[in-house]
Amino acid sequence: MINRRQLLQLVGASALTPAITGKLMAQPTTYISKKIPSSGAALNVIGMGSSRTFNYLNNPDFHDQLLEVLKLFFAMGGQMIDSSPMYGSAEKLLGKLLRQLPPNDQLFAASKIWTDGEKEGIEAVETSRSRMAVEKMDLMQIHNLRDWRTHIRSLRTMKEAGKIDYIGITTSFENQYTDFEAVMRSEPLDFIQINYNFNERIAEKTILPLANEKGIAVIVNRPFQRGRLFAMTRGLPIPEFAQQFGCTSWAQFFLKFVVSNPFVNCAIPATSKPKHMQDNMLAQTGRLPTPAEREQMISFMKTL
Repeated sequence: MINRRQLLQLVGASALTPAITGKLMAQPTTYISKKIPSSGAALNVIGMGSSRTFNYLNNPDFHDQLLEVLKLFFAMGGQMIDSSPMYGSAEKLLGKLLRQLPPNDQLFAASKIWTDGEKEGIEAVETSRSRMAVEKMDLMQIHNLRDWRTHIRSLRTMKEAGKIDYIGITTSFENQYTDFEAVMRSEPLDFIQINYNFNERIAEKTILPLANEKGIAVIVNRPFQRGRLFAMTRGLPIPEFAQQFGCTSWAQFFLKFVVSNPFVNCAIPATSKPKHMQDNMLAQTGRLPTPAEREQMISFMKTL
């Protein structure tokens, strides 16, 4: 783990407000992590998405700001960065910015296949690897089950050859859950990626228990329901009981709820603002809510 001096060198203290810099100096040396069932490797519970927030390759005015976002992410224990060719220029901009940072083995690079056909799917893996400027993709996922029967065979072959480490599937649509569950039952997967938050809990019924049964790690996207949860709580203080498990903001409240589900491994909130990145990453410090505290959180949110 980096020390205070290394942290300031990496982030560039002059680029941050005194409030942020002071909090960074006080960061703990350990972060909450969970094991990936198929390998036993530990993965910190807060990662980073890139949908919408990194689609700015042709807008240089955002590049310095997004570079600070990445610096904070790594400085505060970030590992998984998830992208997709569906996200416009996000992969390319991530690669451009990652090349400006010191190499590290902390990055867990994840992207998706979003195309049809065997040849196209294989090429998509290499395209994502090149765009994101990594030696090897850690995780490749089949986006929204698109041509999954074709791609699952190719990804399995690539994993066996050591060209990727993990394979997975994703969906953003609840009406795909029946098909999604069928793939989970029939294919040897390392990861799935789904929506899950206070207002979208249908995955608790079958998807999450099935992932646990099959030994599949779970990534959660849209943990803030694309900002709707913040709209529900705007102007309200976080409940006092949340301080018991280290929450100092609504972002941490929402994220700790997600990753405290015993079947969830990692949440990937997306942001383009350094102060929001810092806030998100603090959710993987301290401790997670207990089952009783989760019920208290759910009851509270139902009153809003």
